[in-house]
Amino acid sequence: MEQEPLDPIKKHIYHQLGVIIKESEQLMSSLHVKNYCLLCELDELHKTFQQLQAQASSYYLQAYLSEYTPHYEVLSKVIQELAKHKHGGLIVIERKDPLKGLLQNGVQINAELTESLLESIFYPGNPLHDGAVLISGTRIVSAANVLPLSIKNSGTKMGTRHRAALGITEKTDAIALVVSEETGKMSFAIDGGLYPFSSD
Repeated sequence: MEQEPLDPIKKHIYHQLGVIIKESEQLMSSLHVKNYCLLCELDELHKTFQQLQAQASSYYLQAYLSEYTPHYEVLSKVIQELAKHKHGGLIVIERKDPLKGLLQNGVQINAELTESLLESIFYPGNPLHDGAVLISGTRIVSAANVLPLSIKNSGTKMGTRHRAALGITEKTDAIALVVSEETGKMSFAIDGGLYPFSSD
């Protein structure tokens, strides 16, 4: 089977996976050395893998969204800004499945999606900041939406935003972007799975 040439991001992922494999092989060799402790090296390998996962997630997130909104760059900047200040946020992007019947108590916004408007919605103290923002195409449809929570993850220590992101993506093909208020970490949910990502 003929292989397609890799784009720059996939080339980077390919290279980093090679580095991880090489480092893993070195660690395997170290197991034969008496009294050699692998914990520090395993920790570094874990960090490298997490960084790679975040970069790969960012790449695929852009691919998943490109058909449904032209505003990936705007969303990316807003999420990064929220993460920097540890302002919690939950943004749901509608794709093929209609979401209207699954959202509750939302406030209609019906405005063009802009960086400043989206950031202001999630500013602490804003009455709308505590729910999910719904985006469809180029517009902010509504804010302060209550989403169905994931039942599968009810026994975990996961926060309400993350369970809501998983809940809506378990029932529809929507994508949900989440910023943790506690850690500032960014992640996105799709098909009932949650993935950390980098917006660099």
